[in-house]
Amino acid sequence: MITAMGNVFGNAPQFIQFPSSLPGVKNLEPQNTVKNELLKLIEDNHYDSSIRLEENARGITIHILEDILFPSGTADLSPDSKILLDKLAVILKELPNDIRIEGHTDNIPINSALYPSNWHLSVARALNTAYYLIQNQELSPDKVSIVGYSEYKPIAKNSTPEGREQNRRVDIVILTK
Repeated sequence: MITAMGNVFGNAPQFIQFPSSLPGVKNLEPQNTVKNELLKLIEDNHYDSSIRLEENARGITIHILEDILFPSGTADLSPDSKILLDKLAVILKELPNDIRIEGHTDNIPINSALYPSNWHLSVARALNTAYYLIQNQELSPDKVSIVGYSEYKPIAKNSTPEGREQNRRVDIVILTK
């Protein structure tokens, strides 16, 4: 906005520097601590085949495969998925970070009364996951966002059943910014 207003009035843009820490704002836990807590949760509960962690510039991504969250072709959380989300919520609630919940599908088209496309299904899965965490685990709604990517952000090739299985997932991203 500053740049736009400066351009309107003929001033060169100026950039505001914000302090790296603000009074009253909780500092982030070291990323390794959070990652270690998540790894322990995965190991202790034998989720090795259903959950994968990825760390990158965005933050820590928890890839939760469809088999533990949803029956195929639906966005209804299974009883096992609620147990998993309850356990994840213990860690997520303590973090000051924003959380993005991302729904993904494979590239096999869906066309049902509830989900006329993979876009609809991916958004519904992200929404149901977020809504469960907010309603049942009191995750703060002001730090949660949802995204549906459909088939367009695969983590494996869709040319094999195993690859498609990995692409049908919900990602919970603990954002660093």
